Amino acid sequence: MTDAEELRRRTQELLAAHPPATTGRLDFLKARFDAGLAWVHYPEGLGGLGAPRSLQAVVDEELAAADAPDNDPRRIGIGLGMAAPTVLRYGTDEQKARFLRPLWTGEEVWCQLFSEPGAGSDLAALGTRAVRDGDSWVVDGQKVWTSSAHLARWAILIARTDPDAPKHAGITYFICDMTDPGVEVRPLRQITGEAEFNEVFLTGVRIPDAHRLGEVGDGWRVAQTTLMNERVSIGGMRLPREGGMIGPVARTWRERPELRTHDLHQRLLKLWVEAEVSRLTAERLRQQLNAGQPGYEGSGMKLAFARLNQEISGLEVELRGEEGLLYDDWTMRRPELVEFTGRDAGYRYLRSKGNSIEGGTSEVLLNIVAERVLGLPAEPRTDKDVPWKDLAR
Repeated sequence: MTDAEELRRRTQELLAAHPPATTGRLDFLKARFDAGLAWVHYPEGLGGLGAPRSLQAVVDEELAAADAPDNDPRRIGIGLGMAAPTVLRYGTDEQKARFLRPLWTGEEVWCQLFSEPGAGSDLAALGTRAVRDGDSWVVDGQKVWTSSAHLARWAILIARTDPDAPKHAGITYFICDMTDPGVEVRPLRQITGEAEFNEVFLTGVRIPDAHRLGEVGDGWRVAQTTLMNERVSIGGMRLPREGGMIGPVARTWRERPELRTHDLHQRLLKLWVEAEVSRLTAERLRQQLNAGQPGYEGSGMKLAFARLNQEISGLEVELRGEEGLLYDDWTMRRPELVEFTGRDAGYRYLRSKGNSIEGGTSEVLLNIVAERVLGLPAEPRTDKDVPWKDLAR
């Protein structure tokens, strides 16, 4: 059994063999992965030691104290938070060996090809087709709202492989090479002026069957692993007290007493308490993850994340008055990550509008919480058993 002391010893051995001050960043990250100290709860040989997830903090603290480089997790969040758990659970031994190491070191960025113009909230209605051709699949269709597609080497993709089956049953899950012929990425400019999202057009893209995750037609079940991990990674991120969106508002309140009013004070107190409750609930959710896969509670955390971000950013704009209406930079750019706290109040207000859409719309997540967490009766779904090809579109 690997315990905290054993992990400290292994971490010190890593630091002694690969001193951060004299070892290149990528070389250090590769050595860390090979030592099983990347994500300690993963199996041996895949960046882990089969240790409890909770012991990752022991490794991280030792490495931080030594000023060792990290893998820039926010830049590769889709790979770490969504692709890796899915590959680990459903991938073959060859797929795990091929994809997990460069994913974790950040050598290969990942994106997510799920949503479509006609299949956003109702993701199972997707129409991108994958047709078997020998040892390959030929994929045609369009995906949308794809974060990091302009940076990604690989994508997790779901496509329809059986139009005669009901919509949830005729989907298969693939790993798509974003550099292959037929993959076209177009920027999708947002209300913020940036284009962190993209449209992706797939025209005759050939994906080898060796890049299929799970069984043919079982893609919806595989995708649930991705989606549940996505919602935890969005709504359950680790934050210090006054971390996230509440931090800038609290600082402004303390530093600018001339902006204060009684009404704003009451609203700020309410949101500060809710943000702290949400932060502590996220910590409890992460502790539950130590026992296994994420559950549907992550949907509730993602709901709270979206609502709080929008209410807090709206309060910040009001608190700042005319200043809150200013906007620092409308330059069209394609950023590598979203930086909420590094921009002004106007950016936070506009960008937070997307929080109730990305990672599952709030309306869909409310249904999930009602049915899967609270046990309430499901909504009537008249199209659930209808072949996809017969659905009205």
